[in-house]
Amino acid sequence: MTGQRFDFPGARGTLLSGRIESPQTTPRGWAVFAHCFTCGKDSLAAARIARALVLSGIGVLRFDFSGLGRSGGEFSDSTFATDVDDLVAAGRAMTEAGRAPSLLIGHSLGGAAALSAAADMTSIRAVATIGAPSEVKHVLKQFDPGSLERIDRDGATELMLGGRPFTVRKSFVDDARQHNLEQRIGQMRKPLLVMHAPGDSVVDIHNATGIFLAARHPKSFVSLDDADHLLTRRADAEYAATVIAAWAARYLPPLTADIPDISHGDGVLAEETGAGLFQLAMSSGRHRFVADEPESVGGMSSGLSPYELVSAGLAACTVMTMRMYARRKGIPLTRATTRVTHAKRNDQAPADLFTRTISLEGPLDEDQRLKLLSIADRCPVDLTLIRGSDVATVLDGDSDLPAAGCADRTP
Repeated sequence: MTGQRFDFPGARGTLLSGRIESPQTTPRGWAVFAHCFTCGKDSLAAARIARALVLSGIGVLRFDFSGLGRSGGEFSDSTFATDVDDLVAAGRAMTEAGRAPSLLIGHSLGGAAALSAAADMTSIRAVATIGAPSEVKHVLKQFDPGSLERIDRDGATELMLGGRPFTVRKSFVDDARQHNLEQRIGQMRKPLLVMHAPGDSVVDIHNATGIFLAARHPKSFVSLDDADHLLTRRADAEYAATVIAAWAARYLPPLTADIPDISHGDGVLAEETGAGLFQLAMSSGRHRFVADEPESVGGMSSGLSPYELVSAGLAACTVMTMRMYARRKGIPLTRATTRVTHAKRNDQAPADLFTRTISLEGPLDEDQRLKLLSIADRCPVDLTLIRGSDVATVLDGDSDLPAAGCADRTP
């Protein structure tokens, strides 16, 4: 995946700091993510959900609301209404950049902002919320009664929110009290996914009920089980992203191939040689080679291991794809080299990481290099690995057995 800075003017002219993360393939759609109250675009939930959505082929913009993170403006001048307006401005900036968003996602108070903004964002086809309140004034429960009294009396006070000091003005409190979010939800008329943890101690589960009842169909609810409000566990954020991507798929354009596929050849045959535990004679048409496991796991290291063979396919496809593109576009690429390594990350999803290092030779300018690197991300083997595949298994000589994984289990 690739990321780039994406700054844009907010509704009141303040420059807002954003980051766009793009899939390695042509995106099947774009999403805007609205972060939780005082969190910022780089919160664990925002970053992890965005990256997991990118792996599903959905490009994501996450940005800091006014007065937070690297965005301009003062937090003390912001209100819920200004956040909603800035969310609409984010969608407009994406559209002007040729990346009109189809999916709107909001976490906590950002979910409330997404629900309020959705009706005014014409390109949005579906909305998902995570731990969102059903009333904007719910955010005031984070303030102790004494602080609210000081704000009402003095017009402003400094509060510690999330371990950081913020100045909160009476305009913020008055604005939060006057919004009718349920009315906005009813006006939205777009598919809605409500995600909430039953044990959420910050925004209790009754808020999910209020949002769900106020919304029109189609609407769905998914429990986040024992997740905390901020989705601090990586597995919870990745689960939320996986569910959102699967749910939103019916509202996004179908995946399409980026470049013509390369010939699949005649298939590959693997036969045991009897030498060592794992050595295999590999053949495909008139081509012959040997596969094996390394000595560290009982093999003889006489050939590439299975994962090295997969890495070889990715490396070869990458170079071939860049060569085809260079010839088609007249790019003076003299020589291309790709090295691919494979590693397991058991604490992340996906667990398999293929790292690709590309070297390009020739009188290439910066734009040509970037174009070659971009097309490398679209080689057919890359797409197969990123998008996933199905494997059908049959027993040779027994045509009555169905393919494993494809069996009809209807009683």
